Amino acid sequence: MNMEHPVLLINDMAGYGKVALAAMIPVMSHMGLNVCNLPTALVSNTLDYGKFEILDTTGYMEHTLKVWEELGFRFDAVSTGFIVSDVQAQLVTDYCLRQAERGVLIFCDPIMGDDGKLYNGMSMETVKNMRKLVSCADYAVPNYTEAALLAGEPYLESPEEGDIRRLIGKLREIGAKSVAVTSVRLQGVDQVYCYDAALDRYFGLPFDCLPVRFPGTGDIFSAVMLGQILKGKDMEESVRKAMTVVRRMIELNLGNEDKYKGILVEACLEVIDS
Repeated sequence: MNMEHPVLLINDMAGYGKVALAAMIPVMSHMGLNVCNLPTALVSNTLDYGKFEILDTTGYMEHTLKVWEELGFRFDAVSTGFIVSDVQAQLVTDYCLRQAERGVLIFCDPIMGDDGKLYNGMSMETVKNMRKLVSCADYAVPNYTEAALLAGEPYLESPEEGDIRRLIGKLREIGAKSVAVTSVRLQGVDQVYCYDAALDRYFGLPFDCLPVRFPGTGDIFSAVMLGQILKGKDMEESVRKAMTVVRRMIELNLGNEDKYKGILVEACLEVIDS
């Protein structure tokens, strides 16, 4: 296989559980991408377990980026996820801004919360930091909770299309170009609602929500979507593919006893090819 499109994933690495880098690396490698990584933290296990240990790797990141700059390493895209601190957020933002000036695609998944609340260990400081990263994103992929937090808007149990467009508008004011808001329920229909900057077009893609929760599905979604975009697919086709892959992987893992561990991605990578 000819590996193409060097991609840098800036996200955390969990020792136990298939989330963040542990989920994205096998997915994007299977798609034929040349995947590199810069861990923002080493995390003992997925946060769903309630107890966890996090090692902040900001110092390592800072020194690594200097080494890479000296070595002349270049990437076609940079994807950001979990961020530990305001110092780290500024470091990554500055790096992404420099890369964007070179024409590198910047993809931001502002991992903070879901179901109207922040994840364990997150705070409003996290929200402020994620706004910095979203400001330089060619593609921002928040879920509805994260979009509301970033926009400073209340989380609505039954938002209307105008509410979501307003959220997207505020994210675009921050600096994001294209936006995909996942896990939105409009008029009783679950969907991913998007704005494609290239076409100046809004669109919503409905899906049937399965009655189960796995951590890391958003990471898989982002990995597939970014991979498709790098392969020249338009935003709608890329989002559709990501939705299909996530749903099929969830279906194949419904019988897993420990859902907190996430999707066992290596066992079902073939669904990406179908």
